[in-house]
Amino acid sequence: MGPLRSVVLCGGGTGGHIYPLLAFADCLRRHDPNVRITCLGTPKGLENELIPPHGYDLRTIPAYQLPRSVNMNLVRTPGRMWTAARAAGKVIDEVRADVVVGFGGYVSVPGYLAAWRRDLPIVIHEVNVPPGVANRLGMKFTRHVAVGFPHQPQQAEALRDARVVGVPLRRGIAGLDRVAYRNAARARFGLRPDLPVLFVAGGSQGARSINLAVSGAAKELARYGVQVLHVIGARNEPVPVPTDLPVPYVTLPYLSEMELGYAAADLMLGRGGAMTCAEVAAIGLPTLYVPYPHSNQEQKRNALPVVEAGGGLLVDDAELTPDWIERTVIPLIRDPHRLAAMGAAAANYGRRDGDEALLRFVHEAVAR
Repeated sequence: MGPLRSVVLCGGGTGGHIYPLLAFADCLRRHDPNVRITCLGTPKGLENELIPPHGYDLRTIPAYQLPRSVNMNLVRTPGRMWTAARAAGKVIDEVRADVVVGFGGYVSVPGYLAAWRRDLPIVIHEVNVPPGVANRLGMKFTRHVAVGFPHQPQQAEALRDARVVGVPLRRGIAGLDRVAYRNAARARFGLRPDLPVLFVAGGSQGARSINLAVSGAAKELARYGVQVLHVIGARNEPVPVPTDLPVPYVTLPYLSEMELGYAAADLMLGRGGAMTCAEVAAIGLPTLYVPYPHSNQEQKRNALPVVEAGGGLLVDDAELTPDWIERTVIPLIRDPHRLAAMGAAAANYGRRDGDEALLRFVHEAVAR
């Protein structure tokens, strides 16, 4: 593979776009410390909080929310989209980019348009079914489309010819040895090393239904010796947890180092976001998936293949109650043989090399 001198990465708005971008940026830098990496973002997106602290150059450009339908009129008509594309083009020209790699989010569209006008290679990475509107538009300008999961080309016509590369994961997660790090992770949170741990996390913003169901089962979980590490979400109210429990029930508003929670856990309960599914499958963590109900069911589609492979269980948000937690979670987490089988099935489905596989795909696109 020839060297890449300058790469522009586009992705913003949510962690599902930004975290794979950062993991891929880290992969680029591991292979060549001298490669120039430039990230496009919006002035108000989450990327402003995540990308600069990781040491990458973030250039902000105007970006605008897109209509839900994708057609060429969307490109031809709005002048503001071309304004944003011109801003992206100035950055691309300044850094003399070899390729533009996009992970979705509205900021990706100006990057795709600017690269297309310059006849630069465009590589798109998509993790959802159906593809996000920004990436669907980008697919009109390139055939170099990569996806995170094997079910995506089967379920979406637009992704039929996409390359399955996996999801780029941070090294702290992709290289995690849960067993070796378990006791240290539990000590970090004040958890006992000798009792099972349920790790609860409803995504970066948390999930109120999950919070209420698990906290409502706190006494029964504790009665059976089940410890809980519960990330309630930065925007959620604190959950009511009894203070006289015989075993630890630890709550956190937010956890930036998710690998610590994964390492401490015997079992996880959370949503079905693409990043969560990719991470827990890669490290072989048995998971109870509660897909977000108010959407196009993409989280259910994300989780279902892992569940069908034997790596977890699926429960509807409306069915998640303290009683369900008591009936389902307690017997499962107290059964190490079943947990081991589920963990092995999850690991067999997941993959840890998404960053390296995407890099190989990018080199192919540039070489063509």
